[in-house]
Amino acid sequence: MTHTFEITDELLLDGKAFKIMAGAIHYFRVHPTDWYHSLYNLKALGFNTVETYVPWNLHEPTPDIFNFEGICDLEAFLDMAAELGLFAIVRPSPYICAEWEFGGMPAWLLADRSMRPRSRDERFLARVASYYDELMARLRPHQLDAGGNIIMMQVENEYGSYCEDKHYLNAIREMMIARGITVPLCTSDGPWRACLRAGSLIDQDVLPCGNFGSRAHENFAELARFHREHQKTWPLMCMEFWDGWFNRWGEEVIRRDPEELDEAVGEVLDEGSICLYMFHGGTNFGFMNGCSARLQLDLPQVTSYDYDAPLDEQGNPTPKYYALASMLKKRFPELEQSEPLIKKSLPARVLTRQVNTDLFENLEAATHTYHDLYTHPMEDLGQNLGYILYRTQIERDSTEPEHLRVIDARDRIHVFVNGELVATQYQTEIGEDIMAELKDGNNQLDILVKNMGRVNYGHKLLADTQRKGIRTRVCADLHFISNFEHYGFDLTVLPRLNFTENKPCKTPSFHRFEVTLSEDEILDTNLDLTGFGKGVAFVNGQNVGRFWECGPIRSLYVPHGMLHAGTNEIVIFETEGVYRDQLALSPAVVYEPVAE
Repeated sequence: MTHTFEITDELLLDGKAFKIMAGAIHYFRVHPTDWYHSLYNLKALGFNTVETYVPWNLHEPTPDIFNFEGICDLEAFLDMAAELGLFAIVRPSPYICAEWEFGGMPAWLLADRSMRPRSRDERFLARVASYYDELMARLRPHQLDAGGNIIMMQVENEYGSYCEDKHYLNAIREMMIARGITVPLCTSDGPWRACLRAGSLIDQDVLPCGNFGSRAHENFAELARFHREHQKTWPLMCMEFWDGWFNRWGEEVIRRDPEELDEAVGEVLDEGSICLYMFHGGTNFGFMNGCSARLQLDLPQVTSYDYDAPLDEQGNPTPKYYALASMLKKRFPELEQSEPLIKKSLPARVLTRQVNTDLFENLEAATHTYHDLYTHPMEDLGQNLGYILYRTQIERDSTEPEHLRVIDARDRIHVFVNGELVATQYQTEIGEDIMAELKDGNNQLDILVKNMGRVNYGHKLLADTQRKGIRTRVCADLHFISNFEHYGFDLTVLPRLNFTENKPCKTPSFHRFEVTLSEDEILDTNLDLTGFGKGVAFVNGQNVGRFWECGPIRSLYVPHGMLHAGTNEIVIFETEGVYRDQLALSPAVVYEPVAE
């Protein structure tokens, strides 16, 4: 069935007043086997629309090589939403923020130091155009006027918090229109004039929306004032109503009271349309977590994107969900609601380590190898994510300990001399002296550098700190060392490893566990990584994300779609020499609705 959607003094669906009640579900943060569960629960709440970003870096991981399969199958996600009777808002801007690696832009853009991403730079716009050729051809048939369910698309995302280049914004808009996008367009920004003025295209009839999480009356008043300034009487919409928040390593988990949220959501619905950000947060699988920018220290975000949303990381209803359902039914008695779906978890069990192997024994598994006199950052070698190991030989020149320095690197380094760890340094420590005892003759120097995530928002988005690995040189005494081997481990999937025995290890190592499951045991689980230091975990070869003993979350969610009947392999890559010989699998918490 074909519908119409218009923006006049009201939002009109098939000519009738329509209030968008949307929830954000990012298809790329939810395993495809769980899309239906999340979308069904959105519809069961009584909402009518799903909203999603589109991450460029996941769809074009290397230049001109595109991926729209599996978790990247945006069209299948939209089709599933349509089958459930949900409309869609799609936000396909080159930059998405979203607490996502580099704000969704591909890190390979950083290899061209003459390019200025997220600007009118013709080299950047040419890359966007190539990406849009692929993306818009897939989105075009899903628009409302083509029989699909997309009612609106976004031009750019919170650009008013970044810059004010209208030429760039118009270039993105024109690219979308030239590639057959016909549904109404929008922008979303902070709802105060400075952001709206810099980030909107209101004079091009692009609807400005606000992003906020409280004080709806005040924020909508600012948005309406901006509309009037441009002689518009458009309806009001909060494109991101923040019902929770994201978490960073080493900080406490952030929670929002369900009752207070109910009141705040009701205030939005009194005056306009809403999109709950997030409805189901999901997981930053692999290395796709973003990073918050600070003056001295960038703060990487955790793997879980639970967000304290109405659905938890697993996709099950939380107290917020049940409270919202009750509030909505009272406010809109005609609203059609149904019982939400609840998934089960695998019962707790403990696995024993089968075998392990260290990183140094597996250098042939590197995805990128390169030799040069000088050290190079990841991006110059065609690597975007993961770890990179630099190796060289140095001579002993004195009976005194040698002064070593890694002048400039990101984000965290381990320095080894002859296979022994001599220093671990993080962002603010890198560049300080490292004292190392050398033996006569040549000594092997290994430097392992971890990319912990690129900034996704703010003034450091294009700072040199977003290039990862060693960015300048390494010193012994007062001189630069030369002649380096580069071993890149992007670890987006588990490489082929030389597992030989089960032995104690002090160097970065891979630890292998197994769990055998029957058909009826293929259920969600969590890897309890208490007692492990820092690293990433793989389930059946798939990178499920980072862990770190500093917390606040010391487990990794594993959706049932990553498991199969029979033997399942779990491999933990741990870099600090802190590990256990046993690994616990734990079930998730399931919340029951509170009786009225």
